[in-house]
Amino acid sequence: MKFSNGNFLIFLGVIHTILGVSPFAFGSQFLGFASNLFFKISDGLKEFPLLNGVMNFESFAAFWFVYFGLIMIPLGILVSYIEKTTGSLPQNFIWAYLIIVLIGVYMIPFSGMTFLMLPHAFYMLYTNNRTSKASF
Repeated sequence: MKFSNGNFLIFLGVIHTILGVSPFAFGSQFLGFASNLFFKISDGLKEFPLLNGVMNFESFAAFWFVYFGLIMIPLGILVSYIEKTTGSLPQNFIWAYLIIVLIGVYMIPFSGMTFLMLPHAFYMLYTNNRTSKASF
């Protein structure tokens, strides 16, 4: 199978989701969510620090880890479709992706954002610039 940016994002989404529900990552938090039938994973605004609440950071991180994985899958499908139909991705999308990844790298430096997504963003930028110059 040929490498595509969309397939890479789908792969990241699947791996994120699997890790999120696995016992060696956020499995215990995920089981807690399942006990409530995924209806209530936090106390919402009651946990908000400005309202004198105490946030459950482990549940918060577990939710966003799995949710990010689930969001990456349809994003990857969309990117794959755009690549197949137009041959390249819009430059604005690549720059927005790079900025979001850089924010993630700044916020969580020892993560997949740094080691997987940052090189991928630069790869997207490089290949898109190379193909746009070749078309002239």
